[in-house]
Amino acid sequence: MSGVGHKKMFELHQKYGDIVRISPNQLSFGYPEAWNDIMGHRKRGQDENGKDPDFWHGDDSLTLVGSNRERHGRLRKILSHGFSAQAMIEQQPIFQQYASMLITKLRAAASSGKAVEITRWYNWATFDMAGDLIFGEPFGCLEKMQYHPWVKLIFMHIKGISIATALIRFPFSNTIINLMTPKSVAKDIHAHIEFTKAQVGKRMAYDNPRPDFMESMIKAHGRGEVTMKEVLANAHNLIVGGSETTATTLAGTTYLLAVNKHIQVKLYEELRANFDSDDQIDIINVQKLDYMFAVIHEALRVYPAVPSAIPRRTPAEGSYIGGQFIPGNTILGVWQWPMFHNPKFFKDPESFIPERWLGDPRFDSDQKVALQPFAVGPRNCIGKNLAYAEMRLILAKMIWNFEMELHPRSEGWLEKNVVYLLWEKPDLYVRLTPRAA
Repeated sequence: MSGVGHKKMFELHQKYGDIVRISPNQLSFGYPEAWNDIMGHRKRGQDENGKDPDFWHGDDSLTLVGSNRERHGRLRKILSHGFSAQAMIEQQPIFQQYASMLITKLRAAASSGKAVEITRWYNWATFDMAGDLIFGEPFGCLEKMQYHPWVKLIFMHIKGISIATALIRFPFSNTIINLMTPKSVAKDIHAHIEFTKAQVGKRMAYDNPRPDFMESMIKAHGRGEVTMKEVLANAHNLIVGGSETTATTLAGTTYLLAVNKHIQVKLYEELRANFDSDDQIDIINVQKLDYMFAVIHEALRVYPAVPSAIPRRTPAEGSYIGGQFIPGNTILGVWQWPMFHNPKFFKDPESFIPERWLGDPRFDSDQKVALQPFAVGPRNCIGKNLAYAEMRLILAKMIWNFEMELHPRSEGWLEKNVVYLLWEKPDLYVRLTPRAA
């Protein structure tokens, strides 16, 4: 609830070591092998450390991210087609449309010479992309240059969700949460759910198939393999997961490039060496940009999109983790920000140095396996490759079209971020100078 949990967890691990008990039945793990120890593939017949049911409850437990082992396997098999390499090629026109619209709108906004608040622009672009790929139509954020009420509500209530998640561990938590929740918020949430139902209903009524994330889910529903509740929960979850974290990474990367001009210049040089025009920059071609990938990878280390832990829970019979027996029903977590900033695992952890991912011998001692922003094992992020391609596409077009300079009012932006499960980001003002065609 303080917003600085990531820094407190860092201090605890620095003081007490790789494994810290942070509540009577909750452990925080801060060593690289913990990813695989907790989340990796299990032997046949061996129970997994499942998703914590207190954290993922209600409709969240119906999603690919929050479901139990059986449901996860079923949903992942159904959804995997929409995230395949072939699907990405088929989806390319959708990504190109919104990336190009973002650049066009930003050129107009930057023409006045005033700094632009870039986080909203990235959110508008990624939510429009996700809306098109799931609901079958965008939210209209870029076109209208404003947040859609459905999208705005997500950002308004992230802090409230974090507080509720903390309280859920205590007796009578549901009663306390209901008493704390204003009637207006409950009304907003109801409207949010009804909008989701209406948009999914419209998408399911399409006569012609679309190469989007929902097509296989709709077909599976027709075969009786998924319930309508599962369809709705996953539509909502995929939109948030496929947009907010991508926009967050783009914002963090923009800040880091704006304050490290030499890296921005090197990135532009890589683009000039590979492309002759903006039209050549697409979701497939950006995958050959090695320095671009290193920049994004390093940005995810310095400023991970999910800085906190997504908790797991040991099975009733307990589990061995790192060679130690952990009793049943123990909550397990790996906080990303403290791990990625630990000097035991990364040399000069507070510095933004993409070369550490390109074989620079100065960083041979780095334990690179520690960086797992998309998690590991059978439940790793299904959209990992798509997220990388989407981030590279938008960032490539941004660097190709603009020179980015941090506005003085946003100095120290990174340190002003606070954590409520996800980052609560302050405004990020950047002056965009259009490059010559």
